[in-house]
Amino acid sequence: MKEVTIYTDGACSNNPGPGGWGAVLIYGDTLREQRGYEPVSTNQKMELTAAIEALSKLKEPCKVNLYSDSAYLVNAFNQNWLQNWQKKGWMNSKKQPVSNRELWERLLALDRIHTIKWIKVKGHSDNKWNNKCDQLARDAIKEGLSSE
Repeated sequence: MKEVTIYTDGACSNNPGPGGWGAVLIYGDTLREQRGYEPVSTNQKMELTAAIEALSKLKEPCKVNLYSDSAYLVNAFNQNWLQNWQKKGWMNSKKQPVSNRELWERLLALDRIHTIKWIKVKGHSDNKWNNKCDQLARDAIKEGLSSE
């Protein structure tokens, strides 16, 4: 099974507002950057979208180390939030519908295909690839706004 490293980040100008996401995929000596824009989004949606878009680029099941500065994303997998939400009919601990359910369902489908280790990194610090993803996400917002 191929081993791939992925870094992801999302950004939003205002919240909600114009959003961007960025990802860096690393396989051996190959590095691929991705980014995207949505005219109206939230920080959380962009964090999830970055992971979905990056994982969707993998052409076969892979062993993935996915790094994100989003506690929302990483904790949902590592602290069994997703399992609990599903058991409770997609209701959160406040008995309200889970936000971004459709994105979570897409991530769960991708998580079943790949063997993913979800790793939390500190945002806006000294992590080269997390900083690169943040820049990609912010650039996507700027480009998206300038083309509207």
